[in-house]
Amino acid sequence: MCYLCAVIDQCGKMVLGWRIGTDMTASLVTDTVRDALQKEMVANGLILHSDQGSQYSSQAYYDLSQEYHFTPSMSKRGCPYDNASMENFFGTLKSECLHRMKFGSRKELEETVAQYVHFYNYERIQLKSGLTSYEIWSKTA
Repeated sequence: MCYLCAVIDQCGKMVLGWRIGTDMTASLVTDTVRDALQKEMVANGLILHSDQGSQYSSQAYYDLSQEYHFTPSMSKRGCPYDNASMENFFGTLKSECLHRMKFGSRKELEETVAQYVHFYNYERIQLKSGLTSYEIWSKTA
């Protein structure tokens, strides 16, 4: 089994970073967040919202929040609407890309997800705005 961890910009719905791991661990989360923050040169004062997974309440995640000066924020228990952007992305990924697919290897899965994330960010039109995630993100960044 594989787990996908992703960081998405709330305003533009752009996937800023992602990783796949065999376990949903604090290390998978912190590595993904670190990748996204380093790549995008995010300013201090950022709020990173998540569900209530134990990875997001770990000491490693807290330490990362101190290192990169972001504020962790968690959904209320049993309220997926608090994390709607992420839930929407995962649902879209499953329905548009992964549904009924079988992968021969983790590498094949990673390549498929990489292609989809590129499509999602730079080609897929967001219905509400009529723009791609990148176009929205560029205007708000």
